Amino acid sequence: MSIDNTTFRKVLGRFATGITVVTGLAEDQIPVGLTVNAFTSLSLDPPLVLFCLDKKTASINAFYTGRGFALNMLGEDQQDLSVNFSTKKDDRFVDVGYELWGTGVPILKGCLANLECIIDAVHEGGDHLIIVGRVERLSQTDSGRPLLYFNGNYARIGEKD
Repeated sequence: MSIDNTTFRKVLGRFATGITVVTGLAEDQIPVGLTVNAFTSLSLDPPLVLFCLDKKTASINAFYTGRGFALNMLGEDQQDLSVNFSTKKDDRFVDVGYELWGTGVPILKGCLANLECIIDAVHEGGDHLIIVGRVERLSQTDSGRPLLYFNGNYARIGEKD
């Protein structure tokens, strides 16, 4: 059975995902970042996470050869950040609040959670790279709801009746 890309993408869109912005540093130490929803935990001991990037991603070298990255989990009030980091522009960090931790990669402010990681491994996965990171530092807020992506659109968790 042959599976065409459009149908495959449509079927996968039926799975609701959270939205993260992955940040890193280019070789010239310029901050880079992009919106990613292909993210998951991998291991508790050691603490590992992974995300996937298309091999054609413009800033892929920052995540393939860089030292570290951060995964910034967005809240439902941060759709503008998701759009900002998924839009082609010269500097996605203009007017975006962030701080620097141990690796020097940008940690976005106001997120539900932030994970700072050291690159542990990079694997081939078809037209994507699977980037595994060892979590070195993390933070979270005790309130808020996640920004979701479902069926090709942003979504939110419904209110309880």
